[in-house]
Amino acid sequence: MSPSPDRPPGLDSPLTARIIKYGARANAALFKLTDGRVGGRWRVMAGWRKPAPVLLLEHVGRRSGRTFTTPLLFMRSGADLVVVGSQGGLPKDPQWVANLRATPDVAVRLPRRGRSLVRARVADPAERAALWPRLLETYADFETYQTWTDREIPVIVLSPR
Repeated sequence: MSPSPDRPPGLDSPLTARIIKYGARANAALFKLTDGRVGGRWRVMAGWRKPAPVLLLEHVGRRSGRTFTTPLLFMRSGADLVVVGSQGGLPKDPQWVANLRATPDVAVRLPRRGRSLVRARVADPAERAALWPRLLETYADFETYQTWTDREIPVIVLSPR
């Protein structure tokens, strides 16, 4: 798959991947240290004008068996939390999506709410179609990311267990 001509140059570079990886680690550490007071809102790109809420997803590596913590933008849908596997419009789903498919019983940390156990599932096409406009209200750049990739960006529903 070739990258979209609209995708910024360098997005696929190893340096960009490293920056994202260490930025996510720093965000998770600050979130944990401050119970989400720092790191609990995304204020970059579309989040500059309308900060988006952030949760920490604690998931198990499907190959390593190690526990990973990934900060993700989210929205609420009733009792469920909804996250998006956008990975900035890169050609492949993020690793955490494959990890959730292999081991859907995970935990999340919400700002000032603590840790909760959830079960993850990929939204079916009708549910995704209903959730997508609301996700764009939460973070408009998801639409841009979708134009930068040929894959359909997965929408993941996290239900309390």
